[in-house]
Amino acid sequence: AEAEVRTAAAFKVTAFAELLPPGLAESDVLPRVRDVCSDKSQHVRAALASVVMGLAPVVGKATTIEKLLPLFLQLLKDEFPEVRLNLIATLHALNAVVGVDLLAQSLLPAIAELAEDRQWRVRLAIIEYIPLLAAQLGTPFFDEKLSVMCLGWLQDCVHTIREAAILNLHKLAQLFGAEWAQTHLLPHVLAPHTHTNYLYRLTALYAATGFATVVSQEALLTTILPLVLQMSADPVPNVRFNAAKVLQQLLPLLDAPIVQQQVKPCLLRLAEDSDKDVRYFAGQGLQSC
Repeated sequence: AEAEVRTAAAFKVTAFAELLPPGLAESDVLPRVRDVCSDKSQHVRAALASVVMGLAPVVGKATTIEKLLPLFLQLLKDEFPEVRLNLIATLHALNAVVGVDLLAQSLLPAIAELAEDRQWRVRLAIIEYIPLLAAQLGTPFFDEKLSVMCLGWLQDCVHTIREAAILNLHKLAQLFGAEWAQTHLLPHVLAPHTHTNYLYRLTALYAATGFATVVSQEALLTTILPLVLQMSADPVPNVRFNAAKVLQQLLPLLDAPIVQQQVKPCLLRLAEDSDKDVRYFAGQGLQSC
């Protein structure tokens, strides 16, 4: 009758099922697991969510698809964020049993819903899972089903989500290669540099830094560097001093003539800026030239 006892039991359900004879987990444990998915205590459901996917290899593929997957999708829609978070963290266990195709077919609607979850930590958990999912699904599937979602996170209202979205795209660029990144990601990632909200302009600037080490030298010189130089003249000091910081980070990637002809003159101009922070970071960059 006590929620604390049910919580403790929920945490142990998978470890216990692994010790049972074949078939007994399906006949005796799964029915109780199904009941716990609707337990009135959110802590009990959260405990179950953290371990329930470990039952997949125990009961096998057929039973997982028939009985465990519906429970998984039910918990993904739980009103308590910790339940959803705990479940997302165990997706790899489910994928190992049911395969990527079925997983994608079952998960996509739930992922699309969680991508806009009102709790930013749930959105963050989904973002962190995307590279693993993308690696399993491949480039064509990602381009068709997931790319719009990933780019949409760049304009999330929470800074941590925008930051995670940049890192996510950087990982995807490393996964799928420079040519793919330049064609499918870079134009969209850098587009917000003209947004009326300076926070989104900053997102484009941060993204430029992340992509500099992934794309080709040509893309760096013809797309990323000109954008950073342009943003060094932004009306908002916060953007200008971040542009100075980015220029300093780009220095190891640039040839000496480019540094002397383009980067150093820009930093010299920023070193005389009216804002003290801009002058400071410009000075830091000049010391590295």
